[in-house]
Amino acid sequence: MKVELNFKSHVAMVIREKKDPKIYSESLLFHKIKKILQAKGYDCIKKPMSKDGHLVSDHVYYVRDRKWAWCLWDGNHQIKLAYADYNSGELTLRLENGKAWG
Repeated sequence: MKVELNFKSHVAMVIREKKDPKIYSESLLFHKIKKILQAKGYDCIKKPMSKDGHLVSDHVYYVRDRKWAWCLWDGNHQIKLAYADYNSGELTLRLENGKAWG
């Protein structure tokens, strides 16, 4: 799995390589993304968005910087499952920086 962050275009690309197994859980997908980003030196956590006060279901996850500098999430979580796109080969996630929150 490759994870590429582009803060300029507000996009995070998650690419499934041929050797990577398929994933069948949103939680596991975002956990693996978090681990890859931590290995690259990012200080980040994975959480259900609802735990941070966002008005979404308990099954919507995101990865964010521990100090709220940025977060990445599936902007289409209402209409699709992120792991289905990942299993197809490529997943595009929204990437927002902390300045966008106020």
